[in-house]
Amino acid sequence: MKIAQFYDKERIRLGIINATSLIPCDFKGDMIDFIRTKPECKPSGKAIALDTINLAPPVSSPSKIVAIGLNYIDHIQESKGEVPKFPLIFAKFPNSLIGNNDLITWDVNLTKKVDFEAELAVIIGKRVHKCSETEAMEAIFGYTCANDVSARDLQFGDGQWVRGKSLDTFCPLGPWITTTDDIPDPHSLGIQCWLNGKIMQDSTTSMMIFKLPELISFISNNFTLTPGDIILTGTPHGVGTFREPSIYMKDGDEVVVEIEKIGRLVNICHTM
Repeated sequence: MKIAQFYDKERIRLGIINATSLIPCDFKGDMIDFIRTKPECKPSGKAIALDTINLAPPVSSPSKIVAIGLNYIDHIQESKGEVPKFPLIFAKFPNSLIGNNDLITWDVNLTKKVDFEAELAVIIGKRVHKCSETEAMEAIFGYTCANDVSARDLQFGDGQWVRGKSLDTFCPLGPWITTTDDIPDPHSLGIQCWLNGKIMQDSTTSMMIFKLPELISFISNNFTLTPGDIILTGTPHGVGTFREPSIYMKDGDEVVVEIEKIGRLVNICHTM
């Protein structure tokens, strides 16, 4: 099942994605309410063409966004880094969330080196505290596409990553959640990123160093995970900062993240 949040006037509603349309659900609440209560998603009204809908981020108010650094072996090779001994965790703040077709914006007086990072995002489906690797996959509600947008001058200049990763609009997410029943193996998905129609990242989730059971178990042994929490699982090779010469996003650029069996996340860049 593919389930989305969309704007109906000023309120958020849920809908089921069916090919090129969305069928609204008869459910009063947002995605986190839906994940917590797990109701049947009964249709309410006629199908609406996707190209006429304003999609919201598939989760709009998570308690936390937990991101993982240096989790693809090909990305470590391009960055000339070392393989971490355990998952490298940092945070992105919820204010960074935007949805499909929303603008990625930044102030050029604050940062001039804004990079793209295609990532598989995991949406947590239940409260998880100190779970084992065996139990970890049962905690997942579904998956979506993410772009871990990064202000590299802030990230590398600060000596820690949170500010450069958490500016407003720096976590595009979407276009919807694909539930686990449609993704039998999340470690065998093609993952790609395009910038203005040119492919920049082209890899597979099989290149992850720490797989999802280990990630979820490790995180839950440090922080309690709750329904709707988001885990960004790392990016593959091809990011802009490690290219020769480096390539950074600029005003008017279109950046696309696509993950096999999940969907295609499109955003336009706008500088202030």
